[in-house]
Formats: sequence, structure tokens, C-alpha cells
Amino acid sequence: MGDEKSAIVMTSREPDREADRELLIHVAESGGGGGSHDDSKPSSSSSSHHHSGRETFSKVIRSWGSKKFMTGCVILFPIAITFYVTWWFIHFVDGFFSPIYAQLGIDIFGLGFVTSITFIFVVGVFMSSWLGASVLSLGEWFIKRMPFVRHIYNASKQIGAAISPDQNTQAFKEVAIIRHPRIGEYAFGFITSSVTLQNYAGDEELCCVYVPTNHLYIGDIFLVSTKDVIRPNLSVREGIGEDSTESMPDI
Repeated sequence: MGDEKSAIVMTSREPDREADRELLIHVAESGGGGGSHDDSKPSSSSSSHHHSGRETFSKVIRSWGSKKFMTGCVILFPIAITFYVTWWFIHFVDGFFSPIYAQLGIDIFGLGFVTSITFIFVVGVFMSSWLGASVLSLGEWFIKRMPFVRHIYNASKQIGAAISPDQNTQAFKEVAIIRHPRIGEYAFGFITSSVTLQNYAGDEELCCVYVPTNHLYIGDIFLVSTKDVIRPNLSVREGIGEDSTESMPDI
């Protein structure tokens, strides 16, 4: 009887031991999983710091590259425009005489340009003589009798006389700045002549100032007192270049 009781007690304890073992295994597994979860936190934070560092570095590189690219564009843009305009001008002038050389079987680039420059020089020499002046006067007599062409010719001639080295009485005399159109504002113009205004207080000298409105050949003439005229230290050619720059629209 005693042996049977001990056997029954042993068999009854075995299930309890098995349950305790399963409980210990479950606790051990849960503890190990918690440790791995805690270890993953530093790795995720380090990866996020690494990602933010790469993003900051890429932003700095993009900003530096864009600034250098714009600097290159600012430097190369006027150089490219200068070469393009010069190349276009050479082709344009070369086109006057190059067809003649093409008909003769001569195909040399720049020969028409050299011929055009030489032709312009010869015309200048010829028109400076008495015979050239007579031919020019005869040509102007015909042009001034054409209804529409004479206005274009007169405006072009005035501009040419303004920049001509042989300036006459019709050319621009000086560059002037006058108060226009209201107090506190100024306008850029050219002195064409001077007149004397006679009144009861005495004679007053006035300057005829031509102020371009849109282009150099379109403008208004104002009679301004000599005391109110500001004369900058600019030649007529420099003034025409300054006026052409100011009349260009902003892009």
C-alpha cells in the first residue's frame, strides 16, 4: 500500500513539473525577445541620424552646384552675346559682296566683309571731297521729294550727324540733364542750340534740349534756362550709348 501511494504521488507531481518547465521556457523566451527589442532601438536611431546627415550633405552640394552654375551663366552670357552679335554682323556685312564673288567662282569666307569695309571707307573719302558733296546734295534733293522716305532719311541723318566726327550746327552739342517732367525727377537729353529770350527783366539765355522719349529719333524739345541745365562729363557718343541702354526694356 505504501508503495502504491508513493507511485501515485510521483505520477501526480510529474504533470506539475512539466507545467513549471513550460512556464520557465515561456518566461525565458519572452525575456530574450524583450532584449532583442531593446537592442533594435539604438540601431534604428543611428540609421535615422545617418539618413539625416546624408540629406543635409546632398542639400549643401545642390546649393553649391546651383550657385556655381549661375555664376558661370552670368560670366558666359555677355561673352556669348558679344560673339554672337559680332558673328552675325560679319555674316551680314559679308552678304553684300559675297554673292558677287560666288558668281565669279571665288568662295573665300570674309572676303565680302573686307570688301564692304573697304567700300565704306572709299565712300567716306569720296563724300569728303567737293565732287562727293555735290553728288550727295543731288541725291538728297531727290530723296526729300519722296513722301514717306524723306522722314526716315531726315531722322537717320540727324542721328548720323550727332555721332559724326565732323559735327556741324545740326548735331548734338552737349549732353544735358534737366528737371523733367516734375520736381525731383530728371531727364537725359542733348543740347542742340541756344537762344536768347528778351523780356522786360532783361535777356535770358535758353538752351534747346532734345529729350528722347522712346528711341533716339523720337523725342521732345524743351527750352530750359542755362542755369537749370546740368552738364555731365560725357561726350555725345557716350550720351547716345547711355540713352540707348536706358531705353531698353527690362526682361
